[in-house]
Amino acid sequence: MPRDNSRAPGGSMHLSLKAGERVYINGAVVRVDRKVSLELMNDATFLLEGHVLQAEQAMTPLRQLYFAAQTMLIAPNQAGPARLLYQRIEDGILAATTEAAIRDGLKAAHTLIETGRIFEALKLIRGLYTAEATLLGETEAIADAPVPALLPATRLGARRRSALRRTAPSSDKA
Repeated sequence: MPRDNSRAPGGSMHLSLKAGERVYINGAVVRVDRKVSLELMNDATFLLEGHVLQAEQAMTPLRQLYFAAQTMLIAPNQAGPARLLYQRIEDGILAATTEAAIRDGLKAAHTLIETGRIFEALKLIRGLYTAEATLLGETEAIADAPVPALLPATRLGARRRSALRRTAPSSDKA
């Protein structure tokens, strides 16, 4: 995880990465071989490795929805398929639950996705995990499953809609 992320006065973003860490920048996976500081000086969409939900962690409907939204953010060349998947999963969840918190959260997340604010949608979806776990009666197994920690900002400059691509890189490949 980056230790010293800060926004410089000119709007650039500083990232500090440890050896072996990955960062997803505008759809590219970058792995550093030593401790390094990066300065993103222009508009960039990025997500740190520690914030990425792996495919095998997408064990519930909301985690699958999160995974589809995450794909939109970090794999721009797969926007179409990921958006369709997101919509199908969202429709399925809405058909299966009357839980107001989840329904309202999905409506808000949908609006964020449609306006290109995918990172904020990820945070919102993640916040619904506890309600989902309670509904599924699996509060310990699901609520304690690994989830990505999210930072408050993943984008610099103007918001731009991201396309999608399947993102579950294996641990030995970038």
